[in-house]
This record gives sequence, structure tokens and C-alpha cells, in this order.
Amino acid sequence: MPYGKVATPEDIGRAIRSKRKETGVRQEIAAGMCGVGTKFLSQLENGKETAELGKTLKVLQKMGLVVYIFPRSADPLKER
Repeated sequence: MPYGKVATPEDIGRAIRSKRKETGVRQEIAAGMCGVGTKFLSQLENGKETAELGKTLKVLQKMGLVVYIFPRSADPLKER
């Protein structure tokens, strides 16, 4: 499953690609809906390490994905 803990740019890309495919939207359409270029979205979905943070957050928000940041000690996903 591509959702959950994020440790790499590839994890972010997989989550975005998965969400886009779940909704059945082509990359060109999704890029337009997010206000970014198709090339940017493609590179983001492929885990580009130098993707612009502001644009990345914009894509996540427009795709209906949420980012939470908290200390590891308060990780609600850690195994118990």
C-alpha cells in the first residue's frame, strides 16, 4: 500500500501516482488540475529528489492527500 509513513521521495511519488490512478485521471489532466506542468508531475511521481517543495505540497493537497509532521516519539503508526 502506498499510503502511510514517508521516508523517501519515491514514497511520495508512489502515493501521488496511486491516488491519481484510483481516481482514473490521466497525468496531463491531473497536472492541469494541480496547476503544475505534466513534466513536473511525471518527475514527482517518479521520485525526483529535487522537486520543488511548494509545488509538491500543492499537488498533494489538490490530490486529496494530507501531510502530518510529528516527532518519532509520538508516531501513531509505529508498531506496538
